[in-house]
Amino acid sequence: MITLAWRQHRRQVLFTLIGFAVLAALMIPIGISMRHTFTDLGLPECVRELARSDVAPATADTCEGAFHQFTNRYGNLNLVAVLLLVLPMLVGLFWGAPLVAREVEQGTHRFAWTQGIGRRHWAMVKFGLVVGVTTIAAVCYGLGMSWWVSPLTQAAREGRLGFVVFDLQGIAPIGYSLFAVALGIFAGTLGRRMLPAMTITLVGYIGVRAAVEVLARPHYQPARTAEFPVIGDGRMPMNRGDWILSSGVRNPDGKMVAPDAQIVCPPDVQGPGGRPCGSELGVQPGAYNWQLYQPGDRFWLFQWIETGIFVALAAVLLYLALRRIRRLA
Repeated sequence: MITLAWRQHRRQVLFTLIGFAVLAALMIPIGISMRHTFTDLGLPECVRELARSDVAPATADTCEGAFHQFTNRYGNLNLVAVLLLVLPMLVGLFWGAPLVAREVEQGTHRFAWTQGIGRRHWAMVKFGLVVGVTTIAAVCYGLGMSWWVSPLTQAAREGRLGFVVFDLQGIAPIGYSLFAVALGIFAGTLGRRMLPAMTITLVGYIGVRAAVEVLARPHYQPARTAEFPVIGDGRMPMNRGDWILSSGVRNPDGKMVAPDAQIVCPPDVQGPGGRPCGSELGVQPGAYNWQLYQPGDRFWLFQWIETGIFVALAAVLLYLALRRIRRLA
């Protein structure tokens, strides 16, 4: 049975390897170029300096300018990163969905079950092969992307917890890929045809991923708040790489008067007409800038939590698929 399963899927394995080789040929030169530029601009030293609480204002300004220069040069690569997010979904569409749906649609599952191979044995071997290959591919993908996006995440203010880059690196791609494959397998037991199974996989994967990213991830741990006065030098009591969830300007009574904004007024500067700085927005004396954020050092904790969620969902879907296979005619 193992030999038969391998023969059935070796072409998919070959295409996957070719896809990885092409992706590596495209991404490795870009990654090397980014790292050389990162070093030439002195950004490794800036990363170390900005991590200190007593960094000099002049050093901070110089480093911010260097980060801005790097981002201007390579910022467009964020669009490439968005395209790379679909790779785990493609695994689900072209590995998971056909696994059962194609067999049922063509009727070849009946031949296997009449050759002394039980449904459970048939399913376990096929599931195990696909899940094993998917796990290996996801590990390679996660390690490779962690290396590739490292300069981008260090240059970005939100760091590794930011949208898109969080999903590309670490161990999270393993959870996404396993979930996509398991969803495709389960969808194949529902639709019993390739096209409906792939449609269910596509819609389900996008829906669950979006729900977890928007609704669940910001609340894996209680968020922290940071406050700094409107009148001052604008130095935020936060580290570069923290993930800002919400921000705004609040009056002394805590009322939000300027959501998604930040006001910094030098002590000797007044607003239009000689009025206090920010008064045109309803800012009162004693107002302060407020931010709700997740610390950047929670990256690996969030990675483990999110990976655990999707691995658990994958396990449930595979269990349900096994139960559904028992009812297939």
